[in-house]
Amino acid sequence: MRLGIDLGGTKTEIIALRDDGSELIRRRRATPQGNYDGTVETVAALVEEVERELGRRGSVGVGIPGAVSAVTGRVKNANSTWLIGEPLQQDLEKALHREVRLANDANCFALSEAIDGAAAGAEVVFGVILGTGVGGGVVVRGHVLAGANRIAGEWGHNPLPDSAPAPDCYCGRRGCVETFLSGPGLKKDHAGTTGQVLDPATIVAQAAAGDAACAATMQRYESRVALALAFVINIVDPDVIVLGGGLSNIDRLYTNVTRLWGEHVFSDHVATRLVKNRHGDSSGVRGAAWLWAPA
Repeated sequence: MRLGIDLGGTKTEIIALRDDGSELIRRRRATPQGNYDGTVETVAALVEEVERELGRRGSVGVGIPGAVSAVTGRVKNANSTWLIGEPLQQDLEKALHREVRLANDANCFALSEAIDGAAAGAEVVFGVILGTGVGGGVVVRGHVLAGANRIAGEWGHNPLPDSAPAPDCYCGRRGCVETFLSGPGLKKDHAGTTGQVLDPATIVAQAAAGDAACAATMQRYESRVALALAFVINIVDPDVIVLGGGLSNIDRLYTNVTRLWGEHVFSDHVATRLVKNRHGDSSGVRGAAWLWAPA
């Protein structure tokens, strides 16, 4: 039995999977925001509850909104700031009396879709999160590629060459992919061009209904997605790119982005497939369980 935990900023979710990937049980609790000790206790309590109910012990994988430093072994780059600088893996192992595997939540998304999701069977998979932020993860032959600095797949904080003014990013840089391709980035781009403050879903709907300004915003967005993903293809050359996050539900991306990205890919043909996720919001917690994937 594999237990996966998605340690989010507002909720902590656990899932138990059989070896074939079928779900045994799922539970969630509110994450005690700002309380590190409470967060460790919440994870331990969920594991204890599920194992008691199922009557068996499982492996434990945890997806976190950050990464574990290769130098200190402590959490870095976490949106849940109370985790930063803490020895989360060691504390969870102490609380649970077993080895625990941790990975960035975008890596967990990519792993879930590579194991039994939209990219099942592909050798190299790049998983993309297009939501409030922009993240990514790389999976090779069913295993997460963490990288020497534990930042493999962090394409959201590369600069995106664009004619528009480079927006400030929370990371301290300017013009990051995330500032253009996130949901807030799309909303801000439309407002800056038209003066209209619309959410992404409304922009997409009005573009489909023939609104010229919204259609132009979507064309800019798709061109930027195509350029940013072409950089990924030129470096990683994945078999499949899987989109996740709220903006992955924009169906026109899968046709328009692939039509545009060839201009920027250093090849006479682009074989990489762009696909929508299969497991949706469950991919993160499922991927955490699959950190204990079959060899």
